[in-house]
Amino acid sequence: MNAGSLAERVWRSLLLGLMTLFVVNVGLLIAAVATSSFAKRWLGTWLPEGWTASWYSAAWKEFQLGSVLWVTIEVVLAVVVLSLLIGVPAAYTLARRDFPGKRALMLLFLLPLMVPPMTYGIPLATVLYQAHLGGTIWGVILANLIPAAPFVILVMTPFVEQIDVNLENAARVFGAGTGRMFVHVLLPLLGPGVLAASLLVLVRTIALFELTFLTAGGDSQTLVVALYYAVFAAGVRAPQSVDAMAMIYMLVTLVWLLIALRFVNPTQLVSRVKEQPQHA
Repeated sequence: MNAGSLAERVWRSLLLGLMTLFVVNVGLLIAAVATSSFAKRWLGTWLPEGWTASWYSAAWKEFQLGSVLWVTIEVVLAVVVLSLLIGVPAAYTLARRDFPGKRALMLLFLLPLMVPPMTYGIPLATVLYQAHLGGTIWGVILANLIPAAPFVILVMTPFVEQIDVNLENAARVFGAGTGRMFVHVLLPLLGPGVLAASLLVLVRTIALFELTFLTAGGDSQTLVVALYYAVFAAGVRAPQSVDAMAMIYMLVTLVWLLIALRFVNPTQLVSRVKEQPQHA
């Protein structure tokens, strides 16, 4: 066995060991929270003294999760719809048109995704409060729309680039205007991309904490912000009740993430532009 082969085996073993350690740590952390959410009492022992599911009903009543989940659904659906209405036409324009400043515009779209949300979240929240939108559900929607719309644009652009431009030209030859061509030709072909963008934006919006925390009020909190207040707000709360709320949040996010992975092909999100056939 030569030195190169030995080094490769050592590197693979080290990488596998680190991945295993990470997965085990995450699994043990989730198992500890899940166990605590069903524990009657758990103080310094390997397993709780008894088991109960009453903490979930207690958390539902104590933290008013019914209204919190409804606000979360309203915010998520509004962000998904608005980001698609903005992002899909913008992605089509970027994929089909060349114009001065296109690269600068793409960089502008990347900034909300690459820059930590807190860096622009505080000025954004200040503007929203000055406009009397801070603390309302519309302020939360607008704040979440800042990173969501560029994300849709970046996801949808490769899907548009993969559609042969000759299909659009054929539709125009047969008399279809831009609107009819977009609705009857492009949107059916963009169905997988629209579904992918919708599900990914949905998961991102449910999990986005910083912007929602800075702009949410007492009656416009999403589930992740309500969980934060449950942990750090003043007062004494049973840790099992907080853990039950954490499990509810994790399950909601996990379900939508699994749905997204079921319908989204990750290779499509990073695919490059296909070479267009050269015209004679």
